[in-house]
Amino acid sequence: MSTTVETSNLNWTTNLRVLATISVIFVHVACDILYKYGNISNFVWWTGNVYDSIVRFCVPIFLMLTGALMLNKKYELGDFLKKKFSRIILPFLFWSFFYVLLALRDASLVHPEMSLLEGSKLALNLIATGSSFHLWYIYMIIGIYLFMPILSKWVQNANEKEILYFIAIWVFTLFLNQPIFREFRINVDFTYFAGFLGYLILGYYLSIKSFKYDVKTLKQISLLLFFLGIIVTIFGTYFLSVAENRFNEYFYGGLTFNIVIVSAGLFIYFKNSKISNPVLVQIINFINTYSYGIYLVHILVLRFLVSLGIDYDFINPVLAIPITSALCLSISALIIYCVNKLPYGKYISG
Repeated sequence: MSTTVETSNLNWTTNLRVLATISVIFVHVACDILYKYGNISNFVWWTGNVYDSIVRFCVPIFLMLTGALMLNKKYELGDFLKKKFSRIILPFLFWSFFYVLLALRDASLVHPEMSLLEGSKLALNLIATGSSFHLWYIYMIIGIYLFMPILSKWVQNANEKEILYFIAIWVFTLFLNQPIFREFRINVDFTYFAGFLGYLILGYYLSIKSFKYDVKTLKQISLLLFFLGIIVTIFGTYFLSVAENRFNEYFYGGLTFNIVIVSAGLFIYFKNSKISNPVLVQIINFINTYSYGIYLVHILVLRFLVSLGIDYDFINPVLAIPITSALCLSISALIIYCVNKLPYGKYISG
């Protein structure tokens, strides 16, 4: 499609990226509650379930923004790989080093007899597979970036029907991959349409698509999608967990249909919304500037806060989760800001 995102009207993408950054922290503050199903009060578990269900759009939104902001550009292969990968990989390796140190420390406490060779093998394995659970996203985005120069050329030369064709098959594969529909699967390989790549195409398409509705109607439709998806996530998670007598995270998956419609609804809503409060705009711009670094470092900060007794239950979890999240966000942003001010700090801060 020849239409491109207007660069003069991209504040909504900044607002949405900041919301996704905050939501990632919310997820990681609240998620520990969910795995304690049956061992904590219903109130505490439901608090975690509601909070976590509301913010599960974070990774899909990051990917949709990547599609919206990158697929409309032309890239020289060598220049793209040099600029984009250095921006991603250098901070990733820098902060991974600290997660490796933490993992080695934890391993040495469990196995004090661990040799230097065993420690070195563990460190290399952690770098290869992920030194912290949240870094899976970086490995995934690296793979997507390798495909970006090819994908962007296809998208820019495709017409609307062709893009909708891709999205339709992607959504179809999501349905087929759901447990309830697996017995109806046919022996056709939909691998190339499956996975998180579809979010990039969806984000690009929604960013340039002009719907034949006024802004008010679009917002109403987008909120309907958003809340419908959240309700399915909340109650679907609850009923599956009750049925299995353990926490079942199926409806939290980024490739479930309920999360797709939550993410699409939120994306459309922000595209048609503005934030004009000057103080809030300054805060948003600050967080946006350091969002990647915040993502990389926030688990280190959470571990520090937990060591101080500040987590989801240091007070009533309804308040503890947002307070802990706000503290984690603030400290993480401050750390990245300070690292960025060091000589060559911009190359490793994120």
